[in-house]
Amino acid sequence: MPTTTQISKWGNSLGVRIPKGLAREARVDDGDTVEVSVADGAIVIRPGSPRYSLDDLVRRITTRNRHRETDWGGAVGDEAW
Repeated sequence: MPTTTQISKWGNSLGVRIPKGLAREARVDDGDTVEVSVADGAIVIRPGSPRYSLDDLVRRITTRNRHRETDWGGAVGDEAW
């Protein structure tokens, strides 16, 4: 369902406020990255691909999602154990 909002000047650029309901439906939040393009004269805003840092990923490790050690057998070839 289309929603009307207003374009505002933001420095040398223009900004669009996204109503909370639309943001929730599109699964975007404050600080998220979005991709902006033009298709057939329409401005298209899509959620960007998430970018994770190693620290972010490690912070999410819990006892519930941590896997047990896997024994891959003895060394084969020139591996150093």
